[in-house]
Amino acid sequence: MNASTKHLPALSRRSLIAGIGAAAPLALLAGCGGSSGSGSDPSTTLYTWISNENDRAQWQAFIDAAKEADPEFELTLEGPSFEDYWTKVKTRMSSGDAPALLTTQAARAQELDALLAPLDELAEGAGIDLSQYNEAMIGGMTVGGTVRAIPYDAEPMVLFYNKALFTDGGLELPGTSYTMDQFLDNAKSLTSGDSYGLAISADLVHLGMSIGFANGGTPVTDGALSLTDPKIVEGLQFGFDLVTEHEVAKAPAAVDSEPAAQQELMNGNVAMYLDGPWMYQAYADALGEDLGVAIVPSESGEAKGLIQGSGFGIASNAKDPEAAFASIMAITTPEVIGAVAYSRGTFPSIVSQEEKWAEGKPEDNVAAVTALAQNGTPLITTPTWNEVGSQFAQFATEGFQGSRSAEEILGEIQAAVGG
Repeated sequence: MNASTKHLPALSRRSLIAGIGAAAPLALLAGCGGSSGSGSDPSTTLYTWISNENDRAQWQAFIDAAKEADPEFELTLEGPSFEDYWTKVKTRMSSGDAPALLTTQAARAQELDALLAPLDELAEGAGIDLSQYNEAMIGGMTVGGTVRAIPYDAEPMVLFYNKALFTDGGLELPGTSYTMDQFLDNAKSLTSGDSYGLAISADLVHLGMSIGFANGGTPVTDGALSLTDPKIVEGLQFGFDLVTEHEVAKAPAAVDSEPAAQQELMNGNVAMYLDGPWMYQAYADALGEDLGVAIVPSESGEAKGLIQGSGFGIASNAKDPEAAFASIMAITTPEVIGAVAYSRGTFPSIVSQEEKWAEGKPEDNVAAVTALAQNGTPLITTPTWNEVGSQFAQFATEGFQGSRSAEEILGEIQAAVGG
């Protein structure tokens, strides 16, 4: 999303960037001009999330890289914002003129089971070796024993930070080892008046869940929700406490809090924010050489990544699956994934392209992301995950106000959604 997942995935799987509206046009023709419509070829039309220019730039990067190999390659993009995608995709893909291609996060593949066609036989028929893609992400894209999407990234949640603020504060820069105690001490040192040590969003999978994951927790066990896993509860409560008890972050807005948090980091107003590598280039553009990356803080200080990622799938009702699969293969070759990893900062789903991703990036930033990626587990959820995320966003305000605990909130969601 991605997540990751995602994702991508997409390089902001959600939103951001000052001056840009929350939603881009619902349809545009990328890579060849014009606008999409009923005359578009379904096998070269991708339904995806397009929240803003950052998302659009990522999809365009795939198209441009594919055109290097085939100048006649075209791909039409269509879709709403990331937040709306997970509900609108089900309606759009059931229509008579539905696109043949769609994106999914590994975390949502279970949820989109009915929409995604199995790809194993198509890959075998095309002579494609699926083992070249990240094993964890292929596992995340597998539903009912069949692969439903080809992953283009495999991205661990990471801690982005402003090196200049750390240096000016006389603090040691975090890196591939970072404990929760160190993180909290740093956040306190970097908080003064209206300037906070970090920004927090109300997204379930960001700081609290990632810390719980790093400490050995899991929100899903054997295909069933386990939101009351003690480590997940502790991680979410730690996130609430950063606002209510330690006062090193301000409470996120109840709705669409992620863009504001991202902007706070890019504007230099906060020192830290936990996000995915799909945001690397946007943060690098804003902070330049001051952009730092560290592992997610944990009790032990060791790296353990919560990996999100996204991929391209084929609609289960596609009239020409072979043609649609050809479009997917054009944008998921090692060369294309490496080119997008280099230009947009997304951590690649193909191991051979990790060096391409690392090219031009500071060694310490590369080391942190790589450590999390190499010691990580994909976030694989349940068909009800969208409801879980929606309920958490609704109740999170109470957690950040201190009126309810993480145990109470997660327990209520577990009872309502997980049975």
